Amino acid sequence: MSRTSKCYSSNKQDLIECMTCRNYKPLEVYRISDSYIVAVYQGKLSEYDIILRYRQKDSNGKWSQIRTPKHIHWAVDMLIKLTHKEDLAKRFLDFLLRLWEDTKGFKTKEEREEFLREESLLKSVEQEAKNFEELSKHGEYSIKFLILLAKLLMKQEKTNREDAYMFRKLLETLKEHREIYKIVSIATHK
Repeated sequence: MSRTSKCYSSNKQDLIECMTCRNYKPLEVYRISDSYIVAVYQGKLSEYDIILRYRQKDSNGKWSQIRTPKHIHWAVDMLIKLTHKEDLAKRFLDFLLRLWEDTKGFKTKEEREEFLREESLLKSVEQEAKNFEELSKHGEYSIKFLILLAKLLMKQEKTNREDAYMFRKLLETLKEHREIYKIVSIATHK
């Protein structure tokens, strides 16, 4: 069975193999509906750093190559959602800003393992997504996928730098619906 064909399986071990990248085995793998698989790997910036990758099923039912989520992809999708459902999208951005304020970086291996546990993380994502599900009808990404990515990106940023601000700044700029140049500039800053 090829690596990509294992992505269709509901077996956890097959999903891990599907998301194994250049012999880097994921710490955890999450299936979001039938369209997304998100994997978390050990990062290199700090002891508890994480790296995110995902696969997305296209309209023909084929799985993409393993991709790295970028802030710019997230920002463009939110701009589309803001165009179609501005009030709801702004409430979603408010929710994420509150989440940002409450997020702390990982300090121990046990803390990271507990946070990454599939059952509890996906359960909270499912609950939170109910308030914003209408946004899934617009843009590329489902709201569940965006919430999971946001939670993981926030943990990643704050684990590596307690005073991190990039993701928060992007959320604030999107909420203010400033000009596209500023949003793209923030989302692509390195």
